[in-house]
Amino acid sequence: MTEMNVARPSSPMESSPIAVDADAKRMPATAGRVLGTPLGSHPTRVLFLGSGELGKEVAIELMRLGAWVCAADSYPGAPAQQVAHEARVLDMADAAQLRALFDDVHPDIIVPEVEAIATTELADAASHGIQVVPSAEIAAICMDRERLRVLAHEELGLPTTPYRFAGSPEELRAGATAVGYPCVVKPVMSSSGHGQSIVRSPEAIDAAWVEAQEGRRAADEGDVSRVIVEALAPLERELTVLTVSSSAGIVTCAPIGQRQESGDYRESWQPAVEPGDEAERAQDIARAAVEGLVAKARATGETGWGVFGVELFVLTDGSILFNEVSPRPHDTGMVTMASQRLSEFALHARAILGLPIGPEHVALGIPAGSVAASHAIVVAGDGEAEFADVAAALAEPGTDLRIFAKPEVHGHRRMAVALAVDASEAEARSKAGRVADALTITVR
Repeated sequence: MTEMNVARPSSPMESSPIAVDADAKRMPATAGRVLGTPLGSHPTRVLFLGSGELGKEVAIELMRLGAWVCAADSYPGAPAQQVAHEARVLDMADAAQLRALFDDVHPDIIVPEVEAIATTELADAASHGIQVVPSAEIAAICMDRERLRVLAHEELGLPTTPYRFAGSPEELRAGATAVGYPCVVKPVMSSSGHGQSIVRSPEAIDAAWVEAQEGRRAADEGDVSRVIVEALAPLERELTVLTVSSSAGIVTCAPIGQRQESGDYRESWQPAVEPGDEAERAQDIARAAVEGLVAKARATGETGWGVFGVELFVLTDGSILFNEVSPRPHDTGMVTMASQRLSEFALHARAILGLPIGPEHVALGIPAGSVAASHAIVVAGDGEAEFADVAAALAEPGTDLRIFAKPEVHGHRRMAVALAVDASEAEARSKAGRVADALTITVR
């Protein structure tokens, strides 16, 4: 890739700031930097830590607004690296390598897109005036289930499943007894279901402890990972509420329904059809969670701007519980490329650049009464994936397709997503599934 020869201002305040509303004048000091219109001779420099399919879409949206983008990942040819101005390959959990990357790139904004990152370096970067998205403090909280759960339930009073934390098999056994069987055991630091297990009796506790230790993010802790054990709730379905923090405040998108397999998303649809006032209650919980996180960011002098994917449980009795927060666009939110006026990626780009996001920006863009759906295309094999019959897959009106162009698959890997819009949830999901089924995918 060609490196741009970009002259950099000696101070971020040397360029003309964008206009913001009155609330923005009370933002942390970092909000004074030029973020919203990175045009002319001094474009805003954005560094992605993690360059997957979600980061690729955000990078494209940032580049449309004139930003210069460098995409870093642990392997070459990652999706966002294919479109960025520059690409870097490194171990982002290695503090020395990450520090050297920051010193070389001189970013104005750092966008963490994965969780295996040396968070101490993010905090150091933020202390030197670099904007970390949504903040270094939020990134650290959201990757630690213990800190996040304490904030959500004990500080903010949000409803959650009964839970305990444990630092040994003995503490885990006591915690499981307290919350009751069956229960779920997870490392406090992991992602995509790694290290998670359902425990139905005391005899399975030791195996659950071992599973959690093997599935944790080892780079983030010492020899032993603490775990969370929580009651297995009578779950009816799961929702994601995309919540946007910007210079104009906090707004929420219409709830997104989803289907998962083995802890990974397979389908999503928006708007999720919810009975009664369920959508409003879900949005209220999501807004409260993000308000709490943004307050933590403000306390450390950071903005807290960006898109948050707030994960919620809807129980069989209709109650809604807070589960977790992704401090970045959410995989289930890929449906917004078909459903909303602005996708979650466009919202993220605008928010982190300092542009105000209001209710009009998160509105649905599909006909009233219709539903959009996404269908993850997971490929199995060992080698490069080749897609054929694309024309046939997209022959049906109201469909679309994103092929991520990841260089290889080893085992199972999400390689594309199908999108569709139709008159109902069932019809939209079926249509998106037909797009996926019509493709011929060969792994060589």
